This record gives sequence, structure tokens and C-alpha cells, in this order.
Amino acid sequence: WLGALRFDNLALRSLPVDASEEVGPRAVPGACFARVRPSPLQNPRLVAMSLPALALLGLEAPTADPAAAEAEAALFFSGNRVLAGAEPAAHCYCGHQFGSFAGQLGDGAAMYLGEVLGPRGERWEIQLKGAGITPFSRQADGRKVLRSSIREFLCSEAMFHLGIPTTRAGTCVTSDSKVVRDVFYDGNPKNERCTVVLRIASTFIRFGSFEIFKPPDEYTGRKGPSVNRNDIRIQMLDYVISTFYPEIQEAYSDNSIQRNAAFFREITKRTARLVAEWQCVGFCHGVLNTDNMSIVGLTIDYGPFGFMDRYDPEHVCNGSDNTGRYAYNKQPEVCRWNLGKLAEALVPELPLEISELILEEEYDAEFEKHYLQKMRKKLGLIQLELEEDSKLVSELLETMHLTGGDFTNIFYLLSSFSVDTDPSKFEDFLEELTNQCASMEELKVAFKPQMDPRQLSMMLMLAQSNPQLFALIGTKANINKELERIEQFSKLQQLTAADLLSRNKRHWKKWLEKYRVRLQKEIESVGNADAWNTDRVKVMNSNNPKYILRNYIAQNAIEAAENGDFSEVRNVLKLLEHPFQEAEGFQEVKEDTEEEGATAAAAVCAQETRSRQPYCSKPPLWASELCVT
Repeated sequence: WLGALRFDNLALRSLPVDASEEVGPRAVPGACFARVRPSPLQNPRLVAMSLPALALLGLEAPTADPAAAEAEAALFFSGNRVLAGAEPAAHCYCGHQFGSFAGQLGDGAAMYLGEVLGPRGERWEIQLKGAGITPFSRQADGRKVLRSSIREFLCSEAMFHLGIPTTRAGTCVTSDSKVVRDVFYDGNPKNERCTVVLRIASTFIRFGSFEIFKPPDEYTGRKGPSVNRNDIRIQMLDYVISTFYPEIQEAYSDNSIQRNAAFFREITKRTARLVAEWQCVGFCHGVLNTDNMSIVGLTIDYGPFGFMDRYDPEHVCNGSDNTGRYAYNKQPEVCRWNLGKLAEALVPELPLEISELILEEEYDAEFEKHYLQKMRKKLGLIQLELEEDSKLVSELLETMHLTGGDFTNIFYLLSSFSVDTDPSKFEDFLEELTNQCASMEELKVAFKPQMDPRQLSMMLMLAQSNPQLFALIGTKANINKELERIEQFSKLQQLTAADLLSRNKRHWKKWLEKYRVRLQKEIESVGNADAWNTDRVKVMNSNNPKYILRNYIAQNAIEAAENGDFSEVRNVLKLLEHPFQEAEGFQEVKEDTEEEGATAAAAVCAQETRSRQPYCSKPPLWASELCVT
């Protein structure tokens, strides 16, 4: 089955490859790649494969002998065998991690296999993630485990089907080989199965690829492995622009500064549009370091990501992000900061005064334009573009925040809002909307104070008396957040469920009136209101997903897979291939209200409750305990 793959490894022919074949972590100066060999796994077997992703490589669904094709995929995409034409290598890059320059990083667990020519001659780089040690593995083992691999596999495909630029995932292969992982860094390690994901993209080159030339950093003292090798920087720019931006290469072939400026302008705009897309589906990346930013504007490196459930602009999906640097509302600003670091890395081939001006002129304007265009589609504002639309969007988000509204489900519901003034219809809609707001229990979990009162009191005193020492152990933002939690929690104690419902209805009524007025303006500008409404609903339903990869959905699939049942991973994959449609053939069972038999074991009850949750449901209460690091 895999014999159909045609390799043409342009990157290795175009960029310097390290001559040493020494295994194990080391500095790799003067090179963009180092040759590697995947390390075999015990008893590899396929968890799932994405046929739409594999079709990019010219692989069709195996009809003659699917079991043999699965076994072949497990053998080659675990790294146990190397495909004919593949040339395994690891890519060298550096990066700013959480704002500080970290020096040489590189593919510590991923391996470039080569570039496959697709059916229409397009070129796809394929990678194995989790295939063993490379020169860039540092103190790690080059392995990935089942839970993180399932999350990356499913989210890569989910993002593609949502229409968001992303790397793809072709297969997920697990094994009987084990590694030890301390999941929450709390001294409780456990054995987990080594698992490998086949990743597919036009390229995995990232901003950090250009940081290998960085001289010693003034704050960390670290430097790139290829300082003073401007010849390699020129090679990389020539390769990246001619291969992935051919129209720019053609237009400016006789002026490298203008060419490099046009390239930087384009990656600035692509990045701005990408982050606008993330904001519009509530996607949080979690680790927006410069080494996790694609040079062609794709979502890359799925780690502790998360789709936001209850709308909270300060939502942090990564349990290790203690300062909230990569919170949902910070993503646009952080991506701009990362582009600033890319600009620095392109000097002297692109002078900083040119790139900084491009960033100033293009980034915010492109982000705001794309964000508002997308939000108009999500709200069904298809006829007019009014200045007031931006305010309507921010007031909607503020209402969601005040009522703890589910980001995805509220947007999905809005397509069924009728401009019709029938009061009973309006009340029914209001009821549906408030059902998607956080319950009293959910809010109490969300706002439960996290610090011991004595610890908080000590921190407040320290912030006043010894700011230097305080800066080492806490931040003002964290303290303010804790004070806000205490205040909100205290208010909730005084509130009844009926008070909460009436307050939520009041907030939503106020916003819906404004929305109705805005839709009325749309109607007044068209001849046929029915045709307009049909188009409006169609546009909204193709921009507001019904299904996203919520953490609890991924967790259910992971737990089943860890017990040897891969069917839920495959189910969820199929579901995420059609995020905007009502799932056909899926048992979307509504929650059963019947009481469980008194004799049923508690563990079984918990599992039953989990499996009964509809895929489009806002998360169950247990999901708030999930922590992804």
C-alpha cells in the first residue's frame, strides 16, 4: 500500500545537513538538519488513520485488504521500518520560550522522513513525532505517549475541517514499549505507552529556524549554534521563498531586500489571519513560543492546547503557564511579539527598520479586518458592513462572559434566532440560550479560591514590603485574579439558582434586542427577506461549528484507548471531519434523568455518565478538573 509514496527530498538538497552521524544530544553548528534513525517499538499497532490526510500523499483507502494496510501503516509509521526513498533527519532550530531565548532546541522528538509528491505534483513533508532520540532531545527520550499523541492527531484534523490553516496528521500508532512520565510534575510518575504520530505539512520550518544565528542573548546569555553564518541564513531565505512563496521570488528576483520584505509582509498577514481564526473558534494554542510558529502561517505543534468552553477572555489552557502569558486574549499580541523576533532573526538580510515598519502597518490592521469579517459571518451579518458591528461583537462577548456562556454553543444557537417579534418564540429562544450558560455549580468550581488565605495574606504583605522577593514567587496579575475569585465566590454564596437565571435572562434580552435591530437593518437593505434569511442561516451554519474537540471528548477517547479500545478515537475523528453538520449515525444520546440503581458501583456510574454526554454538549462538571500541561 505504501509503495505508492514518491519521495523527492528537496529540503535536504537545498539546506546544509550535519556531517556527523553521532547519536545522542549535542550542539549542531553550521547545519539545518542532522541525520537520524528512528528507534523501533515493541508490537506497534494502529490507533487510527485519517484518510483525508493520507489522500494528500496519494494514498487511497485500502479496499482489498484493510487489515494488511493497517499492519503496514503500523510498521512504517512507528519508525520500525524506513520507507524506500525516506531520509530520516531532525531539524535544527532555536526559540524564545515564554519570552526568554532558550538557545538550541530542534526536533527533540520529531523526525523528518522526507517529502512526498502528491497526486497533483504538490510536495508534502512527512514527519514521525515520537520516534526516538535525536541530537536535539536534550535530557528527554524522544518519545511521545498515547494521551498527547491522540490529542495532537485529533486536533490537527479537527482544525483542518474547521477551515483553519494547520499541519495534518495521517496516522497514530501505539505500542507495548513504555516510558515513565510525571504527568503533572508532582512526583507521581507512571508508565505510559510510546506512541507515534505521522505529521504532514508543506514544511515544518518555523520562526525559530531563523534564530540559530542569534549571538549571545543579553538576558539569558544563550546563543544559537550557527552564529555568524549569514551564508546559511541566505540559503534558508532562498529556499523558503522560492519553494513556499514562488510568486514573491518571481516578482523580486533581482532585489533580495525587496523580496525579503515582501516575504515578511506576507508571513505577517498570514499570522494575523491565523490568530484571528483561532479567536473566532475559541482555540487556545497554549505554547506560542517562537519555535512553535510556522513560517508558512499554519497552526503547528499541538501540545497543551484547548478549545474554550465557558467564555473567559483570560482563559489559560496550559496548566504550566503560571503567568498566563499565552491566555486566549493575549494570543494576538504574543504572535505579533513573535513576528518581532523573526524580524530580528532576518537581519542583515532584511534591515530591522523595514521589517518593524511592515509589522506596524500590517499586523493589527490585518487581524482586525479578518476577525471582524469572520465575526460578521458568525452573526449572519451578510449584507451590510456597519461600523457599529465591532461594538455588537464585543457586547456579545461581554454578555457571554457575564453569564458564563458556552462559546461554541451560543454561536451555534444564534442561527435559530428569529427577527419575528412573537413573544412566546422569543421566550423559548431565551430559555435555550440560558441553558448554555454556566450553572451555579459550574461557577462555584470556576471561581473557587485557589490559595490558602494565610498564603494570600503573606503574598499581599510581601508585594508591599519586598517587591523584589515577591517578583520571584508571584505576580500581581495572579494575586489580582485570586482576589477576583474570592469576590465572585462570595457573591455566588448569596445568589440562588433562580436569581442567576433571571440575571442571565436580563443580560441576554438586552443584547438580543440590539442584535434584532441590527438584523432588521439587513432586512431593510434586501428585496426578499426569506431568501436573505435562508442565506444568513446557511452562512452562520458554515461558520459556527456544532462539534469541536473539547477536552472532555478527547479525555474519554484517551481513557478508552489506554484500555485497549480505539473505537472512540476513530468515532471522534469521523465526527470532527464534519464539524458544522448534525452527526449522522452517531448515537447522540440525551442525558438520562433516570436514577441509577442503588447497587451500581460508583466507578461504573461515573463511566456511564461520561459516555452518555452528547458530543455537542457543554462540558460535564468533572471536565473542570482536567488539567493539561
